[in-house]
Amino acid sequence: MNSHIKKSRYNPTRKWLIFWCLFIGIGAVGGAACMIIRPDGSLMNMQDMLPYFQQLPFADILFKDYLFSGVALLVVNGLSNLTAAYLLIRNRKTGVILGGLFGVTLMLWICIQFYMFPFNFMSTAYFVFGLIQAVTGYMAWVFLKQEAFVIKENNNSAIGSNQKELVVYFSRMGYTKKVAMEAAEKLGADLYEVHATEHTEDTSGFWWCGRYGMHRWAMPIEEISVDLSKYKHVTICSPIWVFSICGPIRSFCQKAAGVIKNADLILVHHNGGKYKKAAEEVEMILGIKLNSTHDIKCREGAFTIQ
Repeated sequence: MNSHIKKSRYNPTRKWLIFWCLFIGIGAVGGAACMIIRPDGSLMNMQDMLPYFQQLPFADILFKDYLFSGVALLVVNGLSNLTAAYLLIRNRKTGVILGGLFGVTLMLWICIQFYMFPFNFMSTAYFVFGLIQAVTGYMAWVFLKQEAFVIKENNNSAIGSNQKELVVYFSRMGYTKKVAMEAAEKLGADLYEVHATEHTEDTSGFWWCGRYGMHRWAMPIEEISVDLSKYKHVTICSPIWVFSICGPIRSFCQKAAGVIKNADLILVHHNGGKYKKAAEEVEMILGIKLNSTHDIKCREGAFTIQ
């Protein structure tokens, strides 16, 4: 697991996805069995609903009874979801992808029912179930990618070889740390991590950090334990929170104002483009003109220079 992640978000999300796959899969197998055993629909009191199927293509061939519908339900929503549940129980990545995909499949299935039948509670409920399953699958995939992200330490690193250079960073998920380490390696700089005193880990930390980002608040940090005045040049690495620098780096800049005279800025963010306003804020707080600003897009550990 990513060393910056103290508590797994993937495992509980995977368990919820297993629940939805089993819930949908078992229900679909049961419904399909009733249709196959009694194609007239009598086991499910659906005899009067068969005329609605006449709106579909090939109705005279495929929908004279519920046999074809039962087989389709078994394959599309039954066995498919049970297969995904099995793969998820075995903790396979394929299960995460299929679990989310079959949530979309269920929504498409229900859309056909919306076309055929009058508005009803059951169809609407299962459409919502499919949506929840799809969202849960996407969340599980994102959390899996995040927790699989690993920073490889270089035993022959040049970090710390140049006592006049410093790289400062804050990293909640480890992505900005990787960027900062690469910058420090290139410059031979010392490396300093800013530590927030607020809660920043896991999902609740994500929302708490988002609150600081939305209001452009400075997040309280531990006292700076490095002598900034001895460095001729500082590279500041910050993730983007709600289109601006993160709260801990904002606090660091406020404390370092007047001490740092020569600096560059590296911004790490999920979206593409350049965050000029964030760079301007750093310049305003520090009271200097940055030498340069570099934007790096990062999505679940895949980096792209902007």
